[in-house]
Amino acid sequence: MSLIGKEILPFKASAFRQGEFVDVTEENFKGNWSIVCFYPADFTFVCPTELEDLQDQYAELQKLGVEVFSVSTDTHFTHKAWHESSDAIGKLEYTMIGDPSQQLSRNFDVLREEEGLADRGTFIIDPDGIIQAVEINAEGIGRDASTLLGKIKAAQYVRNNPDEVCPAKWKEGGETLKPSLDLVGKI
Repeated sequence: MSLIGKEILPFKASAFRQGEFVDVTEENFKGNWSIVCFYPADFTFVCPTELEDLQDQYAELQKLGVEVFSVSTDTHFTHKAWHESSDAIGKLEYTMIGDPSQQLSRNFDVLREEEGLADRGTFIIDPDGIIQAVEINAEGIGRDASTLLGKIKAAQYVRNNPDEVCPAKWKEGGETLKPSLDLVGKI
């Protein structure tokens, strides 16, 4: 079953952010745009490259009113240790959520039950807490965070212009489409 258009489910988790432990709930994903990036585990191979790449896009995402959250089934203590021991992870400014109960990974349907690890799942959530985009990758396939900028811009445009849609390869300022009977079969 698709999670697109679904409201995020309630949860409470501990997280690590900029040298502090913080509590995070579904309310942190509301009121602004959010990107939630699940990954299998701390102290692994592909994961730090993805999280560092996400950090490289963080300033641009924040300019778009987006907050970023990474999630693995590790604890917030493990996130702190990884943050302090890895040059790549030490750069992270966004919130790293610990999900040892696996509740959040189950809520987003990315948990590999037999392993207790999350798949590589990326979710774009609107200010109402509704999931607008989902991308799931196999464990060995890293993601490119730069693609999130265009997806966020398109999602924001459609939210602000509900009678328009963004075609393939749409760029900010580019032409959109206004779905109507007149367009059927003409594209």
